[in-house]
Amino acid sequence: MEKHNVIIVGSGPAGYTAAIYAARANMKPVMYMGLEPGGQLMQTTDVENYPGYPEGIMGPQMMNDFKAQAERFGTEIRYGMITKVDFSKRPFTLTIDEDKQVQAESVILATGASAKWLGLESEKRLNGRGVSACAVCDGFFYKNTEVAIVGAGDTAAEEALYLSKLCTKVHMFVRRDEMRASKIMQNRVLKTANIEVYWNTETDEVLGKDEVEGVRIVNNKTGEKTEIPVKGFFVAIGHKPNSDVFKDYLEMDDVGYVKTKADSTQTNIEGVFACGDLQDSVFRQAVTAAGTGCMAALEAERFLAEKEII
Repeated sequence: MEKHNVIIVGSGPAGYTAAIYAARANMKPVMYMGLEPGGQLMQTTDVENYPGYPEGIMGPQMMNDFKAQAERFGTEIRYGMITKVDFSKRPFTLTIDEDKQVQAESVILATGASAKWLGLESEKRLNGRGVSACAVCDGFFYKNTEVAIVGAGDTAAEEALYLSKLCTKVHMFVRRDEMRASKIMQNRVLKTANIEVYWNTETDEVLGKDEVEGVRIVNNKTGEKTEIPVKGFFVAIGHKPNSDVFKDYLEMDDVGYVKTKADSTQTNIEGVFACGDLQDSVFRQAVTAAGTGCMAALEAERFLAEKEII
């Protein structure tokens, strides 16, 4: 069975940054890109808030740049999804696509988290063309326009407040007659003049052919449907960390985010590190993911040196 110093599971800003640092440290990293090579940025159009791209860049092109840089320094990048792990002893054993097994002295997990969606065909079709799951990432593109957001938790409230500073009006759709958000966040939303909350409301359809032009909502008590013209439609109903395959070994919170030690990417298993959105439920930005990818590689290098493996 082949064995490596470090295997990086998942691509995206965290995984690729970890790969760049690990490769430059002569750790000879191997990366398995996973089910969604490049991560969520592959579904993103313009990225304007990542340093170094003054004119902005398309998400897929940005990930291609990250990939090319990781390969330049010697990262071996492979297609494949990790379907099973054994972290009970070192070297760790990972199963790829339910078939091949490989071993690693250390593992960096960068499998990210996937946004939860409503499940509408129009939502999927217009994703990246007015539909977004990240107001902080994409809100700027809808400055001085009307937008809509669906959700009722703290994240939805925070994103609605963020959008209210950029947009002329924010239409907020809440499925029940109350929010799940904390009282302080609810009060902030309700006191913001340009946020209009629609109670007992669900999204029936996102309107538009090539880009978002509006949204059709339905009152789930009366059945009444209303169409509202908007330029942006934001979904803020939560994220699901891609952590199921690790649940038998790693400590996680009740949502599934992997727990790491303070100021570290070290998990409860020595030699297994988690970075990016897999362990970050707060910021979820490309630049913060890249930062923790750097941390994971540096910590893996230190771990391997202490074990006198490199």
